[in-house]
Amino acid sequence: MDTLHSMKLFSEVVDSGSFSAAGRRFGLAASSVSRQVGSLEDSLGARLLNRSTRKLSLTQAGRMYHERVRQILADIDDANRSVTHLEATPRGVLRLNGPTVFGRLHIAPHLPEFLARYPEIDIDLTLTDHFVDVIEEGADVVVRVGGLSDSSLFARRLAPNRRILCATPAYLDKHGRPEAAKDLTQHACVVYKLQSTTGSWHICCGESGELQEVKVTGRLAANNAEALHAAVLGSVGIALLPIWLVGDDIQSGRLERVLPTLEADLTPAETAIHAVYPHKRLLSAKVRAFVDFLVEKYQPVPYWEIESDSAVVPEIAPDLAPDLVTAK
Repeated sequence: MDTLHSMKLFSEVVDSGSFSAAGRRFGLAASSVSRQVGSLEDSLGARLLNRSTRKLSLTQAGRMYHERVRQILADIDDANRSVTHLEATPRGVLRLNGPTVFGRLHIAPHLPEFLARYPEIDIDLTLTDHFVDVIEEGADVVVRVGGLSDSSLFARRLAPNRRILCATPAYLDKHGRPEAAKDLTQHACVVYKLQSTTGSWHICCGESGELQEVKVTGRLAANNAEALHAAVLGSVGIALLPIWLVGDDIQSGRLERVLPTLEADLTPAETAIHAVYPHKRLLSAKVRAFVDFLVEKYQPVPYWEIESDSAVVPEIAPDLAPDLVTAK
């Protein structure tokens, strides 16, 4: 038995979900694939797959073995690529996904330059605020704004995701300017509908860095940043919005910072903007080119940060930050 070949077949069966699909990939009959995977199970002395007439599923041993096999195959492929594609040119279709508003403002405007720089890359762009499973959707890169949790994917930090409190001068002239975080409870606030934190803003107060949770209320709540942006520009109240969305409004005077020396966020944990992708070691030339391009555009301090900002701007390491294990 060719163990390496059997491992490749097994991995393809898991990834494609059937013996037939794996057979088409390798030019084999489904029965032949099934026999070879069966021989692999016999050699290991463990069942890797539960088989039924409708679907295949991994056993506990199969899940563990698949993770190890995927890494082994990735290492082999990586070693081959390092020799045969040392000077590979970025090419092919780049399937890119990003959040709607951030993508419209800070991804799409840069794409003409990227396409001009890499004439052999085509881009398939999808902007959506729905959660995208990188593996299931077949995306090469997903730009995510917010927090990430641990999983089998990888990410590269592109920029901080700082938010600021803001309102129109007209609203503040009429209702007064808060002098402390607790004063926000006396104002109409425009609230982002995030399930776990709706109605709560987390504000870092004073030199001690103490985090204070402030319960806010208002007549308008929405799950879309542009809707909140339009409301605050209409003097509905005070909003907590990302600088990448309102930086120009602050610069022009359409909006005014509220409690400008304080840092604020929707959650107690720091959030950031990341590029998320499936495989660190097998990062294709087109994916690496695009991620490096975004890093070039956004760091070390994003262009949307406010130059006259009196709050402390978090420093981003100039070495472009290491890849991190992140969320699906």
